Amino acid sequence: MKEMHDILYRPLITEKSTTQKDKHGKITFAVSKKANKIEIRQAVEKVFKVKVLDVQTMNVSGKKKRLGRIEGRTSDWKKAVVTLAPGDHIEFFEGA
Repeated sequence: MKEMHDILYRPLITEKSTTQKDKHGKITFAVSKKANKIEIRQAVEKVFKVKVLDVQTMNVSGKKKRLGRIEGRTSDWKKAVVTLAPGDHIEFFEGA
């Protein structure tokens, strides 16, 4: 089995993810492209000690970027939206 921190990269703190967390108990993470839903569920439950009800994953395509004449591309990545059991929560910023 993979290490838990090799599966979960970071939480995504955006306006939409904050609204989903407050209203529906859903937390959004950037995860490894090779991770499946079962591995993501086990990683979140083990690291944060919460009960996960559902995991939804999305592959996000990278964007074309340009700096003067140099053209490039950002990396593709994977996003996971994890639904927590009622009563469970994860606080990323305790004082905020």
